[in-house]
Amino acid sequence: MRAGIFFSLVTLVFLGCVQPFQTFSKIPPGRWRGVLLLDRMPVMKYGDDRDVVKKFDIESELPFNFDISYDQDSMIVMTIINGEERIEVKDISFGRDIHTQKDTVIINFPVYDTYIKAIYEDGVMEGDWIVNYKDHYAIPFKAKHGDNKRFDIIPSGEIKDFSGSWACTFEPDSPDSYPAQGYFKQDGGQVTGTFMTETGDYRYLDGVVSGSKMYLSAFDGAHAFLFNAKMLNPNEVTGSFRSGSHYTTTWIGHKTDSLSLKDPYALTTYKKNQAVDFSFINTEGETVRLSDQKFQGKPKIIQIFGTWCPNCMDETVFLQDYLNNKDSKDIALISIGFERYEDTLRSLNALKRFKNQMNLDTEVLYGGYYKRDLAKQALPWLDQLVSYPTLILLDKNNVIQQVHTGFSGPATPNYTAFKQEFEENLNKIK
Repeated sequence: MRAGIFFSLVTLVFLGCVQPFQTFSKIPPGRWRGVLLLDRMPVMKYGDDRDVVKKFDIESELPFNFDISYDQDSMIVMTIINGEERIEVKDISFGRDIHTQKDTVIINFPVYDTYIKAIYEDGVMEGDWIVNYKDHYAIPFKAKHGDNKRFDIIPSGEIKDFSGSWACTFEPDSPDSYPAQGYFKQDGGQVTGTFMTETGDYRYLDGVVSGSKMYLSAFDGAHAFLFNAKMLNPNEVTGSFRSGSHYTTTWIGHKTDSLSLKDPYALTTYKKNQAVDFSFINTEGETVRLSDQKFQGKPKIIQIFGTWCPNCMDETVFLQDYLNNKDSKDIALISIGFERYEDTLRSLNALKRFKNQMNLDTEVLYGGYYKRDLAKQALPWLDQLVSYPTLILLDKNNVIQQVHTGFSGPATPNYTAFKQEFEENLNKIK
């Protein structure tokens, strides 16, 4: 009997120390691990306990991390994490779907016209990331609460050092091959970095190194990037690259401190000593002409962009920050958007969302459909349109002084130098 009493007391003490699992009427706050299933099907099905699949297909599952929190109005806030980058998303709804009778979350990325729709149950989300401007484009999405890992990989073997600068070629031995410069920072088994191409960069990449292999990923609501690499020797790597579920290629790299990319100021040729003129409608449907009185006598920055383009968003942030912090009342910024909708109304709506989300007070115009040959027809003063974004500097007489192709943003080591060059070039025509 004494033994039974003792056992009962021990049990009561033990139970008194155990906290019940916390339940939430909405999505639980804290760290989450999300995965995009690029080949549509998970490696193995969920078990009866609804736990996220533990087995990881390194070639087809793109992981990313995010935090869930609540603001003072109890609205859901999602913060996507890619290396140093933090992307805050507030356009989120949560409720009971009347068709499925399941708790459902919808995470909108209005700047990029994409969204995640997922069923939520017991710390797990399952659904799809959907891209509106692509026909029938949806990638299965799953996420688990409380998981801090990015790549679910157990380190093995001696960890090789991928840090430094690498001259890379994507799609090698192909007519479509293109150069890139890889920059990686490594701390033990953790690695961050980016690839810079002649038309822009792949933004903030985040990942791990296991033995002689490196794994990097990024998700920002617009693009989903997955990179794998294997070190063949201390100066040579080979790997694969997946962009969403629609594009897969290979790449090779050689370690070097030399930049192998062309000058972004020399990539796009243009009509010299010829005044530029154009007219496009703005987000309110009003026709705006370069000859309008409000632009007269001012140097002008013409931004050729698309709302679907993260590098264009980075450039827009840079331009707005620059103009807000400088004496810029005598400089005109005009952004001309080329959209992935052939329908004018849908394109104008996308541009209007972009303008509102970015809090722009400058002109945003609709140039047309994003195909480069069609955009070139709308911009006859350029010999070709190489990339989105493209930045054009006009003097007070509307003559092109300089064209900068692409944009390598804050994820790249060249960003600081670009900012200084931009200011110097703008000062020459002010």
